[in-house]
Amino acid sequence: MSSVRPVPIRTVVATAGGLAALAATTAQARSDDLHAAEREAFRLVNESPEGLSRVVNVLMQAGWFGAVPITSGVAWRLRRPRLAARLATAGVAAWVGARIVKQIARRARPDGCMDGVIVRGREWTGLGFPSGHAAVAASLASAAGPDLPRPARVAAWVLVLIVALARLYVGAHLPLDAVGGLALGVAAGNAARLTVSGDAAGSGVPPAAALR
Repeated sequence: MSSVRPVPIRTVVATAGGLAALAATTAQARSDDLHAAEREAFRLVNESPEGLSRVVNVLMQAGWFGAVPITSGVAWRLRRPRLAARLATAGVAAWVGARIVKQIARRARPDGCMDGVIVRGREWTGLGFPSGHAAVAASLASAAGPDLPRPARVAAWVLVLIVALARLYVGAHLPLDAVGGLALGVAAGNAARLTVSGDAAGSGVPPAAALR
C-alpha cells in the first residue's frame, strides 16, 4: 500500500504569503500615490555609478524568460525530470502572471512616474508593475530550493536580489514593482513545488544530497 505524502506546510504558507504580498503591492501600485520613500529608494539605486552597468547587465539575465528553458534544460540533462518540470512550471507561471497583473495594476515605468530617471540600455516600454525579471528569478530560486545545497540556495537568492536591484539601476522598475515581482515569483515557485513532487520523493535520499 502506497503512503500518502503529507502536504509541506511551509510551502503552503510560502505560497499563500507570496499571493498575499502580491495582492497588497498590487493594490498600492494601482493608486496614483508614489511615496517619497519609494522615490528616494529608487534614486539611491538608479543613481549608482555607471561602472556597474556591464556586470549588472550580465547578472540581470537571470530574470530573463530565457533563463526558464535554460535552467529546466540543465535539470533535465542532470536526469532530474521533476526538477525540470518544477522549474518550467514556476518560470512560465511567473512570466504569464506578471503580464496579467500588469494589466490589473496599470502602473507606468519609472520615467512615466517621476523626473530625472536614468535609463540605461534600451528604452523600457510597457507597464511597470510587477517586475517580470524579479518574478522569474524568484520563481526559479523558490522552485529549485529543496534540491540545492544550502550554499547554492543562498547564492541563488543573492542573485535574485541582484536581479531586483538591477531593474531599478537600469531604470526599468520602481521598488514596489520589484517587491511585487518577488512576491509573485515566491508564490509561483512554491506552488510548483506543491504540484510537482521532488525527484527524490520516496527514495529516502534528501533532495539536496542528490545534486552533490
